[in-house]
Amino acid sequence: MAGHARVFGATLLGVEGIPVEVEARISSQLPRIEIVGLPEAAMRESAARVRAAVQASGLPFPDRRITVNLAPAELRKQGAGLDLAVAVGILAAGGTLPPTVLDGVGLIGELALDGRLRPVRGALAQAGCLRASGCTRIILPASHAGEAGLLGEPPPELARHLGEVIEKLATGATLELAKPDEAPAPDEPAAFDLRVVRGQREAKRALLIAAAGGHGLLLRGAPGAGKTLLARCLPGLLPPLTSEERLEVARIHDAAGLLADTPLHPRRPFRAPHHSATRAGLLGGGPNLCPGEVTLAHRGVLFLDELPEFDRSALESLRQILEEGRVVHSRAVGRIALDACFQLIAAANPCRCGWYGSGVRDCRCDDGSLARYEARVSGPLLDRIDLHLAVQPVPFDDLALPATGPCSTELRMQVVAARKKQTQRLERAGLGSSAHHNAAIPVASLDELVAATPEATRILSRAVDRLALSARAAHRLLRVARTIADLEGEPEVGPGAMAEAVGFRAER
Repeated sequence: MAGHARVFGATLLGVEGIPVEVEARISSQLPRIEIVGLPEAAMRESAARVRAAVQASGLPFPDRRITVNLAPAELRKQGAGLDLAVAVGILAAGGTLPPTVLDGVGLIGELALDGRLRPVRGALAQAGCLRASGCTRIILPASHAGEAGLLGEPPPELARHLGEVIEKLATGATLELAKPDEAPAPDEPAAFDLRVVRGQREAKRALLIAAAGGHGLLLRGAPGAGKTLLARCLPGLLPPLTSEERLEVARIHDAAGLLADTPLHPRRPFRAPHHSATRAGLLGGGPNLCPGEVTLAHRGVLFLDELPEFDRSALESLRQILEEGRVVHSRAVGRIALDACFQLIAAANPCRCGWYGSGVRDCRCDDGSLARYEARVSGPLLDRIDLHLAVQPVPFDDLALPATGPCSTELRMQVVAARKKQTQRLERAGLGSSAHHNAAIPVASLDELVAATPEATRILSRAVDRLALSARAAHRLLRVARTIADLEGEPEVGPGAMAEAVGFRAER
C-alpha cells in the first residue's frame, strides 16, 4: 500500500534561502531510494546517509520503493541540508509518523551515519526563507544555537539527533528553543586604536568624517607613511551594527561558511583582500554563486590596499556596485543580486617606485611610467570616492613622541551622535529604509537634506569650475559637507564645512 508525506526543507542560492517541498512516496515495488528534482552530488548521496541514520536511531526503514521529489524541480539543490527533511518525510510516508504532524514544519540539517545532526552552511538564510514561506515550526541542528537567536520570534527549535526529532514530532512536544539574541557590549577596545597613530592630524580628521558619514576614502602616500594603519583604525570609529544589520551580516557570512570565524559581535565587517584576488574572489560568483569580498563587506568596510595593483576589470565593476549597493550575477536561473553596501577605503602609492613627491627619496619613475601607473585606476572610479587625501611620511622625531589625542572609543561617540542626527533627518524625509547615512542621500533629496547656505553654494560652484569636477563629484562634496556640519553640530552647511570638504577633494 502506497504512503505519501510532505515536509519543507530549504536550499541555498548565493546567500538566499529557497524553500524546497520534500515529497516522499512509498510504493509496493523492489526496494530502492530514488531522489529526483535536480539534486547535486551531495544531495544524491543523501539516500545512503538517511538509511544509515534511520537504522542507527532504532527506527524502522521502509523496505520498499521510495521516491523522493524535491520541488521546484527546475532549481538545482545543493548541499546536504535537506537530509533531515528527507528522512522525516520517508518515515512519515512509511507510517512511523502521522503525515499531519508535518503541517507547517520546516527542517534543516545534515545527518551523520549515527543519526546526529550536523550544521549546514547557510542555515540562517534557509530558516528565514522557511519562516517567510509560512512555516510555523522550524527545527535546526543544535550547533546553530548561537546564530538562531537572531531570527527572533517565534524562536527556532534545536535538535541534536534524528531520534529526538521524531520523538518530539510524534508526541507534539517542543524541542529546546533557541535563546533570544543578546548583543554583547559594543564599547570594547578597538583592535587598532587611532590614538597610537603619531602625527597625521589631517588623516585622522578624514577618517572621522568618513566614519561619521559612511564616505569612501582614498589614501595616497609613500610606503611606510601609515596608510594601512590608518585604514585599519576605521572599524574602531564606526557605530555598532543594529540588530537588523547583525542578522544581514550573519546571514551572509553563514552562507559563505565563515560564521565560525566571525563571532556574532556588533562590530562591522572589515575585509582586506590581497591585490592578487581574482575577479570572482572580489565580486563573487562561481557555480554556487559564492559571495565575494564586496558582499562579505556588506554593512562594513572594504579595504583595497595597493589599489592600482588590483585587476582592472574587477575595479571597473566596482563603479556600479558603489552606486547600487549590490552586485548582480546573471545565471541560467535568472539574475541573482547579492547585497554589497560597504564603505570603500583604498590606499595607493603615488607611483610604481612609491616615492614621487614624498620628499624622502628621489622618484625613479619617468613621465611615461607615472602616467601608466596613474591610468591603472580610472577617473570614473576615483570620481566615486568622496575623500582624497595625500598622506605624508611622519618624521622619526615625531614617531618617538608619546601618543596624544582622543582614542577611537572617544571618537566613536562623536560618530554615533552624528549618525543619530542623520538617521533622524532621513526618517523625517521618508528615506530611513533606503539610506542609513549621509553618503547614501539620494540626489533628488540633496537640496532639502543638505541645507547649504548661499555662501557655501558659491564655494562649491567655484570649486567645480577650478577643479573641473563632475556633477557626481559635486553631489558627493555636498554629502561630505553635510557630515562635517553634523560633526560640528550645525543645522546648515556653512562656508567652513564646504571649504573643508573641497579641501579633501582637491587632494586628487
